[in-house]
Amino acid sequence: MEDDRARRVVIIAYDGAQIIDVACPSGALEGANLHGAAPPYAIELATTSGRGSRTSSGIVLAGGRRLAAVTGQIDTLFVVGGLGTKEAMFDERLLVQVRRLARRSRRVASVCTGTFVLAAAGLLDGRRVTTHWGYGDILAGAFPSIAVDLAPLYIQDGNIYTSAGVTSGLDLTLALIEDDHGPTLARNVARELVTYLHRPANQAQISMFLSAPPPGDRLVRDLLGHIAAHLTEDLSSSALAARAGVSERHLTRLFSTHLGTTPARAVRAARTEAAAHLVRGSQLSLTAIARRCGLRSAETLRQAFLDHYGVTGDRIRRMPDMPQPLDPRQGHSSGT
Repeated sequence: MEDDRARRVVIIAYDGAQIIDVACPSGALEGANLHGAAPPYAIELATTSGRGSRTSSGIVLAGGRRLAAVTGQIDTLFVVGGLGTKEAMFDERLLVQVRRLARRSRRVASVCTGTFVLAAAGLLDGRRVTTHWGYGDILAGAFPSIAVDLAPLYIQDGNIYTSAGVTSGLDLTLALIEDDHGPTLARNVARELVTYLHRPANQAQISMFLSAPPPGDRLVRDLLGHIAAHLTEDLSSSALAARAGVSERHLTRLFSTHLGTTPARAVRAARTEAAAHLVRGSQLSLTAIARRCGLRSAETLRQAFLDHYGVTGDRIRRMPDMPQPLDPRQGHSSGT
């Protein structure tokens, strides 16, 4: 893009990078340009060799610049994650360039396990960061000077932004677009990408996942997805029925048939299971976890844990494995 006013964005990739980690920020920024971002974004892909990178899916991303040849000022530096992170974080040629380009950048961001590369480059010491929920313990063990918080989808600490698993890079990029150009343009980009508008940073990342196979009925499956992504919102039977375009009675029949439970119990199970994952994956207080998961107070959360798992939150935090619901049917309700 030939525009001296453009916000220059450099995305650093390497062999074994996750293609979605590259596509989420680049696609959202492209969308911002299409919707009139002024100044626009100028997006570059850069690798150590300059020959592009073979992603973990086997697809080769071509057209990359050689990292050592990247000069000048950078608005936003992205470092992506993926299976190749294990090698990338020990590639001193890569780390030298990450450190050099970070000094030239207004802000630095990582997607998913790209946090490991920033940490290995020494850019995260003393900072609060996040990463994919499945790798938090590894990150904390490898870099004890970093404060790892697996609860949010993304975290800003100074000019460093870290995001959680894969598509949370999209949520982070939408937030950056909003910072740069305002909420209206960010909303237009999100609508273009047919994504939630847009998940807040403190959305529990674990609430997006299933603890059991999804139900066969599409309407019920879609409602479970909505519940998982909006745990703190109005999820009453009347609100869910209105969203689905059915009566409350029909909604109850659908949940009974496909989940063996009521809508209210499904919502409570979703909130409780998301809270249990946060208890195990973070050091947040029970009060903070209750609020993030729509359960209002620590006492409400304590009772929800007892009803759902038969144990308290403190016990869940000490258990070697995630507890199982007392009623196996409730395991269908935790996410999408």
